[in-house]
Amino acid sequence: MTDAVVFDLDGTLVDTPRAIVETFTAAFTAMGAEAPDPAAVRATIGLPLEQAFGKLLGIPLDDERVAEGVAQYQRLFREIILPRSRELLFPHVADGLAELHRQGFTLTVATSKFYASADALLTAAGLRELFTVVIGADQVSRPKPDPESGRAVMAALGIGPEQAVMVGDTTHDLLMAKGAGMRSIAVTYGIHSREELATVGPTWTADTFDEVLACIRAAFPGTGEGR
Repeated sequence: MTDAVVFDLDGTLVDTPRAIVETFTAAFTAMGAEAPDPAAVRATIGLPLEQAFGKLLGIPLDDERVAEGVAQYQRLFREIILPRSRELLFPHVADGLAELHRQGFTLTVATSKFYASADALLTAAGLRELFTVVIGADQVSRPKPDPESGRAVMAALGIGPEQAVMVGDTTHDLLMAKGAGMRSIAVTYGIHSREELATVGPTWTADTFDEVLACIRAAFPGTGEGR
């Protein structure tokens, strides 16, 4: 049986919120637009880039400035975030993921990043080979919080929701999991507060990545150390 863990990226594995704000600010500057308030940018983390730029600019998603903003962001992402990927990993993430992989868990990612950005970030952080499936926002028609991303992971692995658990730091992640029928682990060290996360009823809540590992082992007592 395949026991799969579906991870979000930003705010869950990689401490990117500050760098994301920096990249959005640089993108707005490159567009000749006034940079948004950092709190407004943070509020969009977890949404696809098009939705984030649409919200921040106050324009429809089909406006050409949204596409320009996305293009500028992707260019600056390669300059600002990728070189810092390893140092941005949350404590114990690298060792914890390697241990889960060694114990036989199937590791996957469902992210609001485009696939190319997610793949590049994981590669730069030295983690890509640990993940069997990576689903980006541009690989589905309805990104998180819609359950399509979670269902895409399960379809790729040929498993049902009882064989998967989602780990994420926003209500978007948890709602995706709930819609796909998965259990979920909410992490409190990312974007959304413990109180916000609690509103959507995660199965478990973890304050550190070590606690995430403990929750995963509790979810699948027949895999790894729990075997």
